[in-house]
Amino acid sequence: MAFKDMAMQLLGNLLEYELARRQENLNILGATSGDTGSAAEYAMRGKKGVRVFMLSPRGRMSAFQQAQMFSLQDHNIHNIAIDGVFDDCQDIVKRVASDLEFKQQYKIGAVNSINWARLLAQVVYYFSGYLQASERGATSVSFAVPSGNFGNICAGHVARMMGLPVSNLVLATNENDVLDEFFRTGAYRVRSRADTLETSSPSMDISKASNLERFVFDLLGRDARRTKSLFDDQLRERGTFDLSGDHRFEEAAIRFGFRSGKSTHADRLATIRDIWERYNTVIDPHTADGVTVARMHTSPEMLMIVLETALPVKFAATIREALGREPDRLQRFDGIEDLPRRAKVLPPDTQAVKDYIADIVHDAN
Repeated sequence: MAFKDMAMQLLGNLLEYELARRQENLNILGATSGDTGSAAEYAMRGKKGVRVFMLSPRGRMSAFQQAQMFSLQDHNIHNIAIDGVFDDCQDIVKRVASDLEFKQQYKIGAVNSINWARLLAQVVYYFSGYLQASERGATSVSFAVPSGNFGNICAGHVARMMGLPVSNLVLATNENDVLDEFFRTGAYRVRSRADTLETSSPSMDISKASNLERFVFDLLGRDARRTKSLFDDQLRERGTFDLSGDHRFEEAAIRFGFRSGKSTHADRLATIRDIWERYNTVIDPHTADGVTVARMHTSPEMLMIVLETALPVKFAATIREALGREPDRLQRFDGIEDLPRRAKVLPPDTQAVKDYIADIVHDAN
């Protein structure tokens, strides 16, 4: 029910195939602000040789998103609700991944867009979109992408680097506008937990975009040492770095075609209403962010494709507020909010998560 499903279904089948070939097991550790978790869990549920440990910020997903994940009772699916924000969850995943001894002992893998395979699969979206547009006579296309963790739009960047004739990649954020600020000013300034706002497009309530490092690497001419200094030294120590004085950043819009903008709750509601009234189509709040910002950067001669994020039913409260009606729901999800739920609540502490994983693995063995 989200754009990540297609890439994740591929990844789930590839993992099961390769683990069986090697006669090995894998414990997947991921973090979600709402959509990655359900996409991963539905792709991996029942898969042989795979366990999923999915971290999510407690109480910060929509009711449907929580139900979609926490109602799964499969023996290989383990939900962990972290008392914090998404960035806490993502930091824990990164710290576990950097503990090579633990990672090797417990065979830890990842399915977030940290995993390169996710981006590879999502590159296809852009080629597919371009081919559909070219059937209408378009020779160049721009894409507007709702962005939190910079994964989907990073796949668009890769597609453009591969030679796909993409004019602009328009990055849309919500009120958590760290990425918009970076592309406007060159300053990347991570927000604190207290300053990360809880919005009606919750999958983008993120202030540390893990995939931005991949783009900055290209921006800096693939200078690994400089990139490492920015992200491992300056960002970690000061919570910010500034490329505004670097001529390569000033050329970024031309060289890589990036534009950006942000959307608010009021913008989302107005855009959802407008798309409904014009096209009799309901869009989710994140897609509304994408449409709102796309309109800031479009022109009559430009063909702009907005990448949809998820089905509106996952964000029913916002749809009701905008349209005064319930969003359509696939029949198989009727009553999902009333199903029993299973999730482990833990503090934002890496060792606590490690201990939980170790206990589950030892009990299974």
